[in-house]
Amino acid sequence: MFNLVASGSQSTCEGVTRRELLQIGTLGIGGLSLAQLFQLEAAAGTQAGSLLRDKAVVVLNLQGGPTHIETFDPKMTAPAEYRAMFGEAQTALPGVTFGAHFPMLAARAHHMAIVRCYSHGNSNHATAAKLVMAGGNSTGAQMGVLLSRLVGSNSPRTGMPINSVLPPKALGEKFAKLGGQTDRVTDIGTLPSSYRPFDPSAGSEVVRNMQLSIQEQRLDDRRSLLTQLDGLRREAEASDLLAGSDAFQQQAFDVIVGGISEAFNLDQESAATRARYDTSQFTIPRHVAKKKSNVPGQAPIALGQQMLLARRLVEHDCRFVTVTSSGWDMHGNAFGINDGMPILGPAVDRAASAFLDDLRERGMADRVLLVITGEFGRTPKINTKGGRDHWGNLCTLAFAGG
Repeated sequence: MFNLVASGSQSTCEGVTRRELLQIGTLGIGGLSLAQLFQLEAAAGTQAGSLLRDKAVVVLNLQGGPTHIETFDPKMTAPAEYRAMFGEAQTALPGVTFGAHFPMLAARAHHMAIVRCYSHGNSNHATAAKLVMAGGNSTGAQMGVLLSRLVGSNSPRTGMPINSVLPPKALGEKFAKLGGQTDRVTDIGTLPSSYRPFDPSAGSEVVRNMQLSIQEQRLDDRRSLLTQLDGLRREAEASDLLAGSDAFQQQAFDVIVGGISEAFNLDQESAATRARYDTSQFTIPRHVAKKKSNVPGQAPIALGQQMLLARRLVEHDCRFVTVTSSGWDMHGNAFGINDGMPILGPAVDRAASAFLDDLRERGMADRVLLVITGEFGRTPKINTKGGRDHWGNLCTLAFAGG
């Protein structure tokens, strides 16, 4: 755990003083503090994360089971009850089309790989979601959990957790009522709980271990966190707070008050960048929202910001990010293919396209792999309710970058 102490009067029950600004107890390498870690790395002349490459994976997990037909395999030559309900969009590749709600991704198809033969046969939400995110490995642990087990739970350069999950609530209480089932996509399987992905929206073990000794601090209040860390930084610079510390302690301090907090600050992005990612316009019409009580929580209004935050976490050394988008359980009668796709499809199209363009412009496209998938696909035949049912025999899967 690490503690940031805001005033000289505060201390832990062990009597930690104001000078002992922080301690990080678990980085996945035996309980070293971050300062000690930097010191050992310097002494050894090697990087602690020698297995860690300059690569990252961002999984856009469409929760509920996205229709493979209306996304990336329209099948427009099939009979009406089988083919994509809204038609197709021409891609930049001859003979390849996407669903009609994905014109922006269709224009970027030459940067993507669409897998139209992906099947695992499991049509149960919970078990299929865990199976997909584990890649079928024998531990049952999410792939990002395995990465943390191999290279350590935090970046030795920035202190950023190696593996994170970003549901809508990660952006603050404003989006707390939006859906996002993180437990299904962050399972640790048989591995220790210390490798659980960092979830900035809820009480994960990593969050519980991050204790800021500042009154009324809430980790899910991103703006409050940033303000308090900035104040701590200014206080340290204006005093002799770090005068007695060595270079490694100062480096650790800079990591905590700088790297992690800045990653969550979307205000550092230009207005043009934020606008490009913006999906706030994809709200649910009142006549659709009133059909079922859970429908308002499926609005993808935060998805663009989630993807922008994912890019920022990767830039700060997070190496496996899972972004959740709910509402894809499209059986019909809200949400179905008929009333769900016109809302969720364009939001994914905009957010994922902005992400891919951003990566290319920043020279990150070759080192960041975007995966778009869900727990399973939907039945080939449209049902009588304007939807499709669970189908583990063919699933949505698209790759880009990497």
